[in-house]
Amino acid sequence: MLDFLWKSFARPLLFQLPPESAHYCAMNSFSVCMGIPGIRQLSEACFFHTSEQLTQQLFGLTFANPVGLAAGFDKDARWIRALGALGFAAIEIGSVTGQGQPGNPRPRLFRLPADQALINRMGFNNSGADQIRERLERTSLTQFRQRHVLGINLGKTKIVPLEDAANDYLASFRLLYPFGDYFVVNVSSPNTPGLRTLQDKAPLTKILQTLQQANLELARQSNSTPRPLLLKIAPDLTEHQLLEIVELAGECQLSGLIATNTTLSRSNLRTQPDQVEKIGAGGLSGAPLRSRSLEVVKFLFSRLRGRIPIIGVGGIFSGEDAWNMISAGASLVQTYTGFIYSGPRIAPNINRYLGRQLEQNRLGNIAEAVGRNCK
Repeated sequence: MLDFLWKSFARPLLFQLPPESAHYCAMNSFSVCMGIPGIRQLSEACFFHTSEQLTQQLFGLTFANPVGLAAGFDKDARWIRALGALGFAAIEIGSVTGQGQPGNPRPRLFRLPADQALINRMGFNNSGADQIRERLERTSLTQFRQRHVLGINLGKTKIVPLEDAANDYLASFRLLYPFGDYFVVNVSSPNTPGLRTLQDKAPLTKILQTLQQANLELARQSNSTPRPLLLKIAPDLTEHQLLEIVELAGECQLSGLIATNTTLSRSNLRTQPDQVEKIGAGGLSGAPLRSRSLEVVKFLFSRLRGRIPIIGVGGIFSGEDAWNMISAGASLVQTYTGFIYSGPRIAPNINRYLGRQLEQNRLGNIAEAVGRNCK
């Protein structure tokens, strides 16, 4: 019923608004509703789906199910607890930059309904690591952490020169270290000038080694274990670049890879070319990214063979999409554009589908399905 209401009434109504306005209107309203006593608990009871078969231990963390919300949806850590009530086992906030910044001029987010896709050129708009730390300090996360994992995605401040990128990421990492269960280095957004050049081995090694050194230092100071550090990569990398990423993952002791971010490609779209051209620059996400993300995940898994987990993101709209991504080698999946098009029941719908697939294939745990199409 809720899926029907979303697709027949709520989504058409929200799609009458500009995308960015619809986003904040929907989430602020939803957050207010979740603040009513008992509503968030009721929502979580209805939406959160887990079982022994869906639970995994990955890079020292417990994921109650394989479905997470990708970075970009909650850039400023405003709605963590509310989003957790929709059944996601992990919420990834950000991208957070060392300094607050407004991002690119509006309009900067565009729908392609014919393709079930989005184009964005947001430009890491966020309030900055200082303010986000203050917001996290005011957010009660104790109950949230009983079932959910909090990831923090780090980006580069636009005005910081590329040669100073490592220190910019480091500043955010130090400030937010007490709050993140894992951290993600994002050098793959197409919307910050020159950022993707940081995916080259030399600058990326510098960034990762700088963060890992601080990771060990902060863990000693807080008498804890180092935070898992992951890398988010672009779908537009060549095979040679992907092999360098695999090599780098070992050298810098990464805990995982996230594949993939948005793409610059505009191939095979159903939307009229003149409409796409009118939108202009930006990263494409959603259904058109599905095949390339699968391809990248499968390639990475074939080289890594389980040495570190892969989080698959790109075109995750349904249980079938998630199952295909896991079968290609992803231990976890994330959704963003699929959430916008498929609606608030996307996480429980996916998890129930995965549970049925495990039963049909006589698998005891979702980990047994990881990479099953690559063996």
